[in-house]
Amino acid sequence: MKNRCSWCLSSEKMMAYHDTEWGVPVHDDSLLFEYLVLDAFQAGLSWSTILNKRENFAKAFDHFDAKKIAEYSDKKIAVLLKDAGIIRNQSKIVSTISNAKLFLEVQKEFGSFDKFIWQFVAGKPMINKWKDKSQIPAHTAESDTLSKALQKKGFKFVGTTICYAFMQAAGMVNDHMVTCFRHKEIRNL
Repeated sequence: MKNRCSWCLSSEKMMAYHDTEWGVPVHDDSLLFEYLVLDAFQAGLSWSTILNKRENFAKAFDHFDAKKIAEYSDKKIAVLLKDAGIIRNQSKIVSTISNAKLFLEVQKEFGSFDKFIWQFVAGKPMINKWKDKSQIPAHTAESDTLSKALQKKGFKFVGTTICYAFMQAAGMVNDHMVTCFRHKEIRNL
């Protein structure tokens, strides 16, 4: 039996996400955008709620294609607001469209969103050595800085706590417990 972080033990889907994705360094802009969208929708909700709707989000939002999302019309917003498979929050839906446009601008300015985002951790994952989940912060100086930079560019739903969750998901920080089998695996990537 593998020792895992306790937050993922509630379901097979959560454990699979923990075991294969969470904390793995991501440099693919498409996946970074997906995490940005999903973490924005998570605001005020549990990650399991979002993870359980992830496939629905992918279908509803053109598999997180930022170019397509940036072109969404009011008609598409109305369709999304009726989609019971996703979180039907108008502010989050509208901000996803706006964030897609800004994401494309960042890609143009920096060559990739990856290049922009990873500068906030000096281009390499921060490796933490937590022994208890109570030690994991809700945000850090790095997530504060990232949040401010994204907000300055006009992004919405990118507060420091959301940014820290994004950083964890994208592997910018390794927050697996030191007792978790994934801590060492990810550290050695």
